[in-house]
Amino acid sequence: MIDPRRLRILRAVADHRTVTAAAAALYLTPSAVSQQLNALEQETGHALLIRSGKGVRLTAAGEILLTHTHAVLAQLERAEAELAAYADGAAGEVSVAAFATGIAEVVAPAMVRLAQARPGIRVRVRDAEGDESLQLVLDAEADLAVAVEYRGAPGADDRRLARVPLYAEPFDAVLRADHPLAAKDRVELAEFHDSDWIGPYPGNPCHDMVLLACELAGFEPRLVHSSDDFRAVVALAGAGAGVALVPRSALRGMELRDTVVRPVAGPAATRRVFAAVRRGAETHPLIRPLLDALADTAEGLSTGGGF
Repeated sequence: MIDPRRLRILRAVADHRTVTAAAAALYLTPSAVSQQLNALEQETGHALLIRSGKGVRLTAAGEILLTHTHAVLAQLERAEAELAAYADGAAGEVSVAAFATGIAEVVAPAMVRLAQARPGIRVRVRDAEGDESLQLVLDAEADLAVAVEYRGAPGADDRRLARVPLYAEPFDAVLRADHPLAAKDRVELAEFHDSDWIGPYPGNPCHDMVLLACELAGFEPRLVHSSDDFRAVVALAGAGAGVALVPRSALRGMELRDTVVRPVAGPAATRRVFAAVRRGAETHPLIRPLLDALADTAEGLSTGGGF
């Protein structure tokens, strides 16, 4: 009989690619993780991992077991959801990992809705970038993520997660008020091919979107200044340090001293935001009301198409 607790460890190792990282995510020691994996190999009668100096990867047998792991763990989430529903589930805590603008746009307003409709549900919020929040959910450090599509993000068909689309918004160009292109109503990104650029650090999903937008415009941006804080990005643009692409909602309510904001002509880079939970947990009586409140709050927020 396979111990499902060991399946969680197998999935963590598959996600993190090293025993040490998986152990940290699971709050275990590396030796404990190794022992559990060895026991799992004995239970299945197959070698599941190939270890190397760079980490670990699954064998063919490990990949087969991982596929079943996703189904087993999702079913366990469903079982917990049904048991919670049986016990009414009227009160409890839900932890949410979300990026800063997502907190302002949908999480905080959804908390207001939820407090009125389901006062017994408490929401605990953790600020995390869009790429970090999904891993926090997979590692069971958060119940729900508000995340952003990015290259390499788990897709809608990922068997580990259930997703709810929330909203999409374009990136606008931010430049100094006396910039030669500031007088235009809309700007072409290709016109900034010789400019210095300001943008988020690599690893931030918005960094990928800036690179992709410029790539489609026919050039690679010269990223000179980096910050994950869009207030700092706008301030640097106002100081003439370069130009930037910033998600529209991040600019809302911001003091735009010495800067102008211009929409981008043609297909615009778009930030697509979604909520995600571990597959099977979407019906949990504490989580479902929050998902519904997020979806209701997000109605009407989408402000454009693009890629």
